[in-house]
Amino acid sequence: MRPISSLALILLAAAGAVAAQTQSPTLEERMSQAEFRSTGLDKLSPEELQRLNAWLQAHGGGTQTKYVSASGKPVFYPDSTERDLIETRITGTFTGWRGKSVFRLDNGQEWQQAESGTFSAGEMDNPKVKIKPMMLGSWLMVVDGCGCSVRVQRVK
Repeated sequence: MRPISSLALILLAAAGAVAAQTQSPTLEERMSQAEFRSTGLDKLSPEELQRLNAWLQAHGGGTQTKYVSASGKPVFYPDSTERDLIETRITGTFTGWRGKSVFRLDNGQEWQQAESGTFSAGEMDNPKVKIKPMMLGSWLMVVDGCGCSVRVQRVK
């Protein structure tokens, strides 16, 4: 093997290792469950989904910044609010969401559904929820006990 070919292989392997460490979020992490189902992605096998995520990563479908500051630097969290995981409970009975549902929480906060769609969860009293920060300032509320999640925005 030529020395140049060996060097090229070493550089290619190193670039692959760096790329693996800086993986962008997968489609499953970037989309709500409703968006994932409505696009038909839930019908893909795990191998097909992995290949699609790899293709998106290779073709610029990674962490593209949509916001920049006045100085031109990327802004991944356009709002200035705290971006920590919130763990609490919904106050009262939870039945799901219907377009613009507002969720009142034990910690005094109120969050409103930020995506279209409906979901019926039956009736659950004071279920535990986690509200996780997502990309570009969005938030995802995951409700324990129903395996459901919805994008939300804080209203109080």
